[in-house]
Amino acid sequence: MERRDALKLTATILGGSIIGSQFFLSGCVAPPKKRSEMVTDGDVPFLDEIGETILPDTDESPGAKAAHIGAFMKTIVNDCYSEDETLIFIDGLDRVEEKSMDQFGESFLSLSKEKKLNLLTQFDKEAKKHRSLEEPHFFTMLKELTVWGYFTSEIGATEALRYNPVPGRFEGCIPYNGESAWIS
Repeated sequence: MERRDALKLTATILGGSIIGSQFFLSGCVAPPKKRSEMVTDGDVPFLDEIGETILPDTDESPGAKAAHIGAFMKTIVNDCYSEDETLIFIDGLDRVEEKSMDQFGESFLSLSKEKKLNLLTQFDKEAKKHRSLEEPHFFTMLKELTVWGYFTSEIGATEALRYNPVPGRFEGCIPYNGESAWIS
């Protein structure tokens, strides 16, 4: 074999492997979700109200709405949930609105705090009875996202918890006087 032929063969093999890998990797991209399978910007105020009902504003700390929990939920559901989980979540949001209209004759967003709490308490009881290992209950998803989003937000971490950016030494036994939990 001549040197010129060896260089051509090497270039063909290397070039083919680099270009060919792009062809195979193009199949690894997840297909975009359909519009009906996504939480929209219009759902964010609705999610904010649900989050605020789960974690309301108190004298000691702001509520979930102040932490922009609706935008957090929208991002996580659209970017991280599987198609099945997303559909369960969206169907659950529709159920909240339908039950609000059936039970109170008005939209969830226009209900009083007491009526919102009453409605979500009913879904909470339903979620506790839900024992399917196949799929989660939508209200369990809502509560988990609310707690996760709130306590990892700046407001939740600094105002609801005692924030310590650089924790000190470990002390295994310290007196507890009922203060908030720590986060760092």
